[in-house]
Amino acid sequence: MANAISIQNASKTFHVGGKSIPALSEITLDIPQGAFVSLLGPSGCGKSTLLRVIGDLIDPDEGSVLILGKDARISRRDRDYGMVFQAPGLMDWRTIQKNVELPLQVAGVKASERAERARELLKLVRLDGFENHRPRQLSGGMQQRAAIARALSFEPKILLMDEPLGALDEMNREYLQRELLRIWQSTGTTIVFVTHSVSEATFLSTEVVVMSPRPGRIATRIPIDLPYPRTDETRSTEAFYHAETSVREALHAVLDPTPAGV
Repeated sequence: MANAISIQNASKTFHVGGKSIPALSEITLDIPQGAFVSLLGPSGCGKSTLLRVIGDLIDPDEGSVLILGKDARISRRDRDYGMVFQAPGLMDWRTIQKNVELPLQVAGVKASERAERARELLKLVRLDGFENHRPRQLSGGMQQRAAIARALSFEPKILLMDEPLGALDEMNREYLQRELLRIWQSTGTTIVFVTHSVSEATFLSTEVVVMSPRPGRIATRIPIDLPYPRTDETRSTEAFYHAETSVREALHAVLDPTPAGV
């Protein structure tokens, strides 16, 4: 299978207040098209920085990033990917419909076309009937679904997600996890997903990439061999328990690399 994302020896150092802060070191990572890959690691390990490097929001100091075989900057201009952050970032003076339409409006798409596309996306994320509501009238989970719909407006081949469910309560978070998998399977979009949750990464992903403490490196890659569709019942299976344990042990190994008994 062809790669959606190919990163070779990417490093990044930030310079703040006269100090150099290395964030990423020699990241090499290939992500196949159609995969759902979660980036997991301790706080400050560079997960979000890596996501922004992929999205051409930050330039690496060294190395290369190819998106669908193209330079990341060209891929961004071609609108090959959408981005979703922890805060939905919806404009409260616009209706939900108009929020979803916004990227298309900025690009000069005709009003009738962007309205039709927005209605399709709101139906996909199960917000049909809420087109004329304002963001403040929706729950946090519903706002995040609207943000996902907006990110999908250009039918991106890749969706970059930076802890999009982190601010939700447990019930809403698990519901949105199931919804996200449904949307992923419906669209065939490649997803790169940043999270701090071992359980979330295990439930969602085809593969979990565990990163080391700063400067972030790829510590290990763990394929998640659980069948789709995944449901609430998946979480109670022995296979899920073993997969989650493997991810948790890999995370503990980068947090405390001292061998047992030493």
